[in-house]
Amino acid sequence: MIILSPLGWLGRSTLYFLAATGRITLFALQAFSHIFRPPWYPRELFNALMQIGWLSLPVVGMTALFTGGALALQIYSGGSRFNAEAVVPQIVAIGMVRELGPVMAGLMIAARVTSSIAAEIATMKVTEQIDALVTLSTDPMKYLVAPRVLAALLTVPVLVGVGDIIGIAGGYTVAVQSLGFNPAAYLQNTVDFLEPLDIISSLAKGAAFGVIAAMMGCYFGMASGRGAMGVGRATKDSVETAAVLILAANFALTGVFFSL
Repeated sequence: MIILSPLGWLGRSTLYFLAATGRITLFALQAFSHIFRPPWYPRELFNALMQIGWLSLPVVGMTALFTGGALALQIYSGGSRFNAEAVVPQIVAIGMVRELGPVMAGLMIAARVTSSIAAEIATMKVTEQIDALVTLSTDPMKYLVAPRVLAALLTVPVLVGVGDIIGIAGGYTVAVQSLGFNPAAYLQNTVDFLEPLDIISSLAKGAAFGVIAAMMGCYFGMASGRGAMGVGRATKDSVETAAVLILAANFALTGVFFSL
């Protein structure tokens, strides 16, 4: 029995993981199907665009700015050991555009947007507002989920693009003001080193991360338990799952774009 107990735990965990994966997959397919079928709710979409896109810009911008500046300092410090300080513009550019820009923006969106969506929808479920929507012949998936997922799909790539630019600007500012780089040479090295595939991959990652963040908030909000504890657990689980899936998706997409 002592030997079989860990095996039983492993089996139950595996079955739970597979069942949860199936539920999330079916939920995502259902959500995407509602995006392309009427009726549509423009007001809900506009509110979601503002909440996910515009109001997330300050935190994404500040995160990217300090990340770019810190990256320039780290690359300069490490490169000085090998007399390779001149690679700072190139490494900052590729680091921000390929990896740090999309990932940091995705995690900030998960922290800010996923938690907000999960808490909002879970609270609506607890207070029976979702049941009221059904009573009024309004599909909660179409009214609550589809606009948020579509808004994230549209706005997060824009946030990632803006974050990439601000991050590179942060590295530029530190390199020019503190490390003695020539401004024109720094910008020229940045432009020459980046390739179209780098930018495409960054925006594609932003779209994927946005969908993951919004989808996890909606899924855990709709599946939350009753009471304040259910709302809190849904919020916590949504952010944890979104963060892990964003990092996993980043690994997978990096392999797809840069190992062909």
